Amino acid sequence: MIHASALIDPTARLAADVSVGPFTVIGPQVEIGAGTVIGPHVVIKGPTLIGRFNRIFQFASIGEDPQDKKYQGEITRLEIGDRNTIREYVTVHRGTLQDAALTKIGNDNLLMAYTHVAHDCVIGNHVIMANGASLAGHVRVDDHAILGGFTLVHQFCQIGRQSFSGMGSVISRDIPPYVMVGGSPTKPRGINNVGMERLGYDPDAILQIKRGFKVIYKSRLKLEEAIEQLATMAEQSPEIVPMLDFLRQSGRSIIR
Repeated sequence: MIHASALIDPTARLAADVSVGPFTVIGPQVEIGAGTVIGPHVVIKGPTLIGRFNRIFQFASIGEDPQDKKYQGEITRLEIGDRNTIREYVTVHRGTLQDAALTKIGNDNLLMAYTHVAHDCVIGNHVIMANGASLAGHVRVDDHAILGGFTLVHQFCQIGRQSFSGMGSVISRDIPPYVMVGGSPTKPRGINNVGMERLGYDPDAILQIKRGFKVIYKSRLKLEEAIEQLATMAEQSPEIVPMLDFLRQSGRSIIR
C-alpha cells in the first residue's frame, strides 16, 4: 500500500490500510486514519491529524507552515476529519499562536484543484470550494457552504451555512446563512433555493428564510433594526434562528 519511493518519517503514524503514492513525503508528527488514500508527490507536514477515508490527490501540500510573518516556528496544528476529497495542488496550512494554533477541516468536504486554506481557518462539513477558491487567515466556513471558482475571502470573514458565492467573488464581509452573493463588486443576490431544496427543506421553510432575507436586504432597516425584527419573526419561524444568531455574532459586519 506504500510505494517504495515514498519518504515517511518513522515517527509518523499511519493506519495499516493507508495507501501512499510514489514520491510522497510524510513528515514527523503526522497521523493518518484508516482507508485514506494519498496520491503521488504529496507533501504532508506535522503536527497534522488526518482522519478516515480521505482522498488526497497528487501535488497537494498539507500542514505546511503558515504564511504569516509573525510565525516563528511555534508548534501549531492541522486537523482534517473524515471522507474529505482534496484535489491537485491544494494547499492547507497549520494555525498560529495569534488564534487557537489550529486549522481545522471537518467531514465530507470537497476542495477542488488549486484551492487554498490559510492558517487558523475552520471549515465545517459538506463544504465545496471550487477550483482556485482561497481563504485568507482566520476564516470560518459553515456547513454546506459553496464557494464558486476563484472566490477570494478576506481574513476573519465568516461564511454562513448553505450560502453560495458566484465565480470570482471577492468577499470582505461576512455572508449570512442561505445567502447567495456574486458579481463585481460582490453583492447579495438572493437566497440559495436550490441548495436548500437539495437538502430537503420544505417550501414553507424556504419561504420563511426568504422573508428573513428581505428584512435584512430589502427593508432599508439599519442592521440593528433588522436584527430586532428577525428576533420577533424567529419566535414563530425557527428557520430564521440561524440567520439571527449569525448576525448577532458577526465580527466584520455582513455584506450588504
